[in-house]
Amino acid sequence: MSLEHLGYIELPAHTQTGGFDHAAAQLDDGRMFVAHTANNAVDVIDCVADRYLYSVADLAGVAGVLVAEDGKRVFTSNRGENTVGILATGAGEKLIKVKVGRRPNGLAHDPVRNLLLAANVGDPAIPGSTTASIVDVAVNEMIASVPMPGRTRWAVFDNALDAFFINIAAPPCIVVIDAANPAAVAKVFDVPVAGPHGLDLDVEKQRLFCACDAGQLVCLDADAGTVQAQVALNGAPDAIFFNVKRHHLYVAIGDPGLIDVVDTRQLKVIFTVGTEAGAHTIGFDQERDKVYAFLPSSHRAAVYHDSP
Repeated sequence: MSLEHLGYIELPAHTQTGGFDHAAAQLDDGRMFVAHTANNAVDVIDCVADRYLYSVADLAGVAGVLVAEDGKRVFTSNRGENTVGILATGAGEKLIKVKVGRRPNGLAHDPVRNLLLAANVGDPAIPGSTTASIVDVAVNEMIASVPMPGRTRWAVFDNALDAFFINIAAPPCIVVIDAANPAAVAKVFDVPVAGPHGLDLDVEKQRLFCACDAGQLVCLDADAGTVQAQVALNGAPDAIFFNVKRHHLYVAIGDPGLIDVVDTRQLKVIFTVGTEAGAHTIGFDQERDKVYAFLPSSHRAAVYHDSP
């Protein structure tokens, strides 16, 4: 088994310094949305034909991208203007912006209450600016701001536990917010490795995969927060995605430019593929078992297929 390289997708050239950030796929029509931070835009690609389609502009400092569970909305976190974008994916794809906290990054969505969480990185010069903003998507309004213990990273929502989980870089931990009471922190899980960064969820086994800057993947029980395992990685990770069908976790490592593939049954790295220096962003199309690595130097996406 391996990640078979299928080719490349050429994306718009950078208009300023920077590259790409988070990406998310829409399952019903096979589109993927990636934050092209250097262009203040989201690039949209066709995962069926593996081609670039178009870009959504006017998203200053766009960092995070998330597709709603029903596929009808795409959310963006726009660090350069302290907003989240809400993009309806039907005819016309109307874009709405909502003011949130300082420098939003990680995103998670509660589909039952239609609540969007934006994990805000904050400004070190402004005490108390590291927060989580809760947005009521139905009325396009921020309804709560929750103080965080440190710089936020990525976030996920667990339907089974009805809770948001937010990675905190330092002190290394995962903050849990009960979706029924989103204005307060419910509990905090300590992470025994520095720099929690990428975060994903194994729904069936109710465990969190937390990729940390110190080059370790930590697996925790999503309910109790107990550490189940630690896995050595081949560098400092960023974005991660879990393939439930293959039992594989894909881990992007920007330096030197790799994707580690972790077998989540054995909890070990089973193979590694090279990408490009600085390629810390990946996307995953679970319908077609495709992994996309976004390459900042050549402004394109490398396409891989996870072959059984």
